[in-house]
Amino acid sequence: MRSRVFLLLATALCVLVGVLPLQARELVDIRTAEAAGISPEVLNLATGAVMCAVNAGDIKLPPTLTVIDYSRPSTEPRLWAFDLRTGQLKFHELVAHGKGSGDNLAQHFSDDMDSHQSSLGLFVTSDTYIGSNGYSLRLDGLEPGFNSRARERAIVMHGAPYVSAAVAAQQGRLGRSWGCPALSEAIAHKVIDFVRDGGVIFSYYPDQKWLQESKFLNCDRPASEGILARN
Repeated sequence: MRSRVFLLLATALCVLVGVLPLQARELVDIRTAEAAGISPEVLNLATGAVMCAVNAGDIKLPPTLTVIDYSRPSTEPRLWAFDLRTGQLKFHELVAHGKGSGDNLAQHFSDDMDSHQSSLGLFVTSDTYIGSNGYSLRLDGLEPGFNSRARERAIVMHGAPYVSAAVAAQQGRLGRSWGCPALSEAIAHKVIDFVRDGGVIFSYYPDQKWLQESKFLNCDRPASEGILARN
């Protein structure tokens, strides 16, 4: 599994430059990532989705990859941001989910207006702006039916006072957003500047419909087959 993680992105890079690799190069530091608690299976899905999107022409090879594992409780750091140019893990942070998705554990996901739920799948980061939540980062969802209304719903990355270890300890969960991946105010600006302008965000939860129907998780098999067919 470890070899597949870096082979996926290495292959995507070679597709862009038009040559075959003489030797695969790790674009994600697997040991550091796993030491920071990321699930190898989730990281494998994330890098596979990126390769699929690059090969399909939906995105260019991104400079950064951010993985959010919403199967983890909000009280645990469940966001990992990687520099794909060096393979290094740059951030491992707390991140809030939408109030419509659940309390400490997110269980419900949607791309519907006014659902106040988080969305799953692959996003591309865009530009920044100053809004009601301060310094914020616009996101474009790439998966119709799962996150493609992110702009319309104003789903952005931003800082929030309800995201901190102190809040988690006091109330047993983080505060919740209206569907945005909200970060600690102490770190949000740095994370946003790192992942902005063409980075990708992979938001994960073992939702059966998404796993079976996401085009980026199933690009190498017929539409009638899903990711669960691998098991």
